[in-house]
Amino acid sequence: MADEVENVVILGSGCAGLTAAIYAARANLKPVLVEGLSLGGQLATTTDVENYPGFPGGIQGPELMELMHRQAARFETRFLRGNASAVDFKKRPFTVTTEEGVTVKTRTAIVAMGASAKYLGLESERKLLGYGVSACATCDGFFFKGKEVVVVGGGDTAMEESSFLTKFASHVTVVHRRDSFRASKIMQDRVLKNPKISVVWDTAVEDILDPEQKKVTAVRLKNLKTGQVTEQRCDGVFMAIGHEPNTKILRGQLELDEKGYVKVRDQTLTSVEGVFSAGDVHDIRYRQAVTAAGSGCMAALDVEKYLEALGPHA
Repeated sequence: MADEVENVVILGSGCAGLTAAIYAARANLKPVLVEGLSLGGQLATTTDVENYPGFPGGIQGPELMELMHRQAARFETRFLRGNASAVDFKKRPFTVTTEEGVTVKTRTAIVAMGASAKYLGLESERKLLGYGVSACATCDGFFFKGKEVVVVGGGDTAMEESSFLTKFASHVTVVHRRDSFRASKIMQDRVLKNPKISVVWDTAVEDILDPEQKKVTAVRLKNLKTGQVTEQRCDGVFMAIGHEPNTKILRGQLELDEKGYVKVRDQTLTSVEGVFSAGDVHDIRYRQAVTAAGSGCMAALDVEKYLEALGPHA
């Protein structure tokens, strides 16, 4: 593989990357997909997915990603295990190197490594992810109809998640480490004036409790000014402390914004001709499986048109 030049290498095996692979493979581009350490991106750690079209009874996140993987493989996508450790988009053909030391040369690339939700780092948080702990109100809010939930954070994301959750939850408690929000004034006002939302200031979540195993029942809170420890009953906990794009290897290779997201123009085009972007690696607005899949489709179609215009010997 090191000596031949591929048509397209796709970085990432979430909804965006696998959809791009399906479309590129069906266009006979013989794509190579670098999977990363775990197949499926964020959906690989999600339990019930009820908002992805085509599954009226819902589907488990890992199962959905396995089906996408099988579909991409059916059209002869070639898969490389492990993470990409380096890319060189400054000279042609481009090169992608994996942690296993495999180097692939390619005429085009699609970056679809996604973004990772930030978490508190608690063992209980990791254990209960998908069982009452979530980082996506849009994805999981429906499961908390008539229940009490806690939202952790103080920025615009926390305000948006809290307001959205009031459509389902009986009550939302926002827990914030400081004595004021960092969110925009209009977002703050919306939360502070909502009778279904209360705020606990100057407080950190120390633990998430699940005495019944795999079911959130409360959070243990510590007031950072007084040191007082209390328990707050709840049925779910939503982390809203931001996302981090998985773009470390792209620094110095593509134009990124101040938070590290890939800058795009015209949907998928990056700052380097021949390199395209798909999914949460550039999407700071929607962050949904279906929108990631849609942008994977667009990136693959753009690659196809680009290679067509380039000609077979370029």
